[in-house]
Amino acid sequence: MEKKKEIIVIGHKNPDTDSICSAISYAYLKNAITGTKQYVPRRCGEVSKETAYVLDQFGIEAPEYIKDVRTQVQDIELRTTAGISGGISIRKAYTTMKAEKAFTLPVVSEENHLQGLITIGDIAASDMDVYDNRIVSKAATPYQNIVDTLDGTVLCGDISGCFTGGKVTIAANSPDLMQEYISAGDLVIMGNRFESQFFAVETGVSCIVLCTHNQVNETIMQRAREKGTVIISSPYDSYTVARLINQSMPVEYFMTKEKLLTFHMDDYANDVKEVMSKTRHRYFPVVGEDDRYLGLISKRNFLDSNHKQVILVDHNEKSQAVDGIEFADILEIIDHHRLGSLETVNPVFFRNQPLGCTGTIIYQMFQENQVEIPKEIAGLLCAAILSDTLMFRSPTCTPLDEAAGKALAEIAGIEIQPFAEAMFSAGADLASRTDEEIFYQDYKAFTVGDVNFGVGQLSSMNAQDLRNIQQRLEPFMEELLKKENKDMIMILLTNILEESSTLLFKGPRAKEILSAAYGDHFDGDTIYLPGVVSRKKQLIPDLISAIRQ
Repeated sequence: MEKKKEIIVIGHKNPDTDSICSAISYAYLKNAITGTKQYVPRRCGEVSKETAYVLDQFGIEAPEYIKDVRTQVQDIELRTTAGISGGISIRKAYTTMKAEKAFTLPVVSEENHLQGLITIGDIAASDMDVYDNRIVSKAATPYQNIVDTLDGTVLCGDISGCFTGGKVTIAANSPDLMQEYISAGDLVIMGNRFESQFFAVETGVSCIVLCTHNQVNETIMQRAREKGTVIISSPYDSYTVARLINQSMPVEYFMTKEKLLTFHMDDYANDVKEVMSKTRHRYFPVVGEDDRYLGLISKRNFLDSNHKQVILVDHNEKSQAVDGIEFADILEIIDHHRLGSLETVNPVFFRNQPLGCTGTIIYQMFQENQVEIPKEIAGLLCAAILSDTLMFRSPTCTPLDEAAGKALAEIAGIEIQPFAEAMFSAGADLASRTDEEIFYQDYKAFTVGDVNFGVGQLSSMNAQDLRNIQQRLEPFMEELLKKENKDMIMILLTNILEESSTLLFKGPRAKEILSAAYGDHFDGDTIYLPGVVSRKKQLIPDLISAIRQ
């Protein structure tokens, strides 16, 4: 069965409960109404304690983390050329290349570990370069390779070993002259002359190759057995045998095995192409764990490669999107925020409604497509709405949000008040978390004109918890500002019960902009904002207006 095309459904960086739950729920909906593709929820940030509580309540695993959506080697179809053993002959490697129309063969161990590469150029060099008459033994050529390359028949001897000790020579003279150039351990190519055959065996040659189907008599055969001489009979004449013998050498002698340029499945296509552009090789091996060979990739593969396909939920700002989004194909955007800075190459399905939560939009889409909402998905969507609307207290909350939240609570079998309180309490339990984790657990970056800033938000029903967090974050934000390339950074500490917030801020332009938005009511690097509980509908619009003044 052909594998379905995978499409990623993902929320923003530093995801909140709406971002995670909407990604899971929308992927479920898309899979329910389409059958040709596989929609998978992903996340590009850590799961907050609040969100972890929600997922645990409904038995749902957190989406898999993905850092970057650029095309990777794993997204490209590899050439699955089978690996060869380093012991096979040059001739067999060349035959394999012709059969598979390949220019490069990977050389692998029995466990499929990559050991080297043999190219058509290496094979040509092995035939064209001038070698001395000991090259076959230097290459430790297996006798079996010699038999196969010469289409030979083994008349005598053990061919399980290798020819390692002498030179290759042709015995075209009488025994008197042969003694001048034939030594023990040599491989001798000869015909049917009894005297020459006998002399070679007595001299202690390693191997005799008989040309044109020649044979030896029983006397020589018996003596060869005693001396351990391998005797091979080939159908070819002496010229052809001499020409072919070098082709029996093992590929491991000629393969490239040092400083192999390999890639891995999670390498990014842009990085791979840059490396490829600096070399003249045609094919490059792809390896997995322990350098196990997986396939070959070439520059041509990238011509047919497809970008990752992505659906964005709960954001449409490039600064908030997963890394590499500019290299992906955005298919859809489902959001409830202001229009941001994302650009797409092709037209996309873009649904943006002025509601308190993306989960409300997805609830509507379930209804529009007449898809039954499972209890677990209803619980996730309800939690998303309660989180984003602060249990219907936020000014972003609309009658549609409240109606959707109550309908979903009924499907999920939960009571809104105790569930929301437990969820917010889980999110506010930050004793075990670092300052960085607290600050970034619901953080978004914005660009307005020439001002770059970031705003986090943390909500709680306990005023003392918020004061403790403020004391922890003040020194952390001082240090963070030195590292962040931002004009200002802020965190909105929201008291759900009092429906108010304290804004903690740092940055050279912060007071100037906040003065324009709210007046000069500062207490150090904080400002109290009664009635302000929404980053999206209250704080960010006020800041944008102040920046543009």
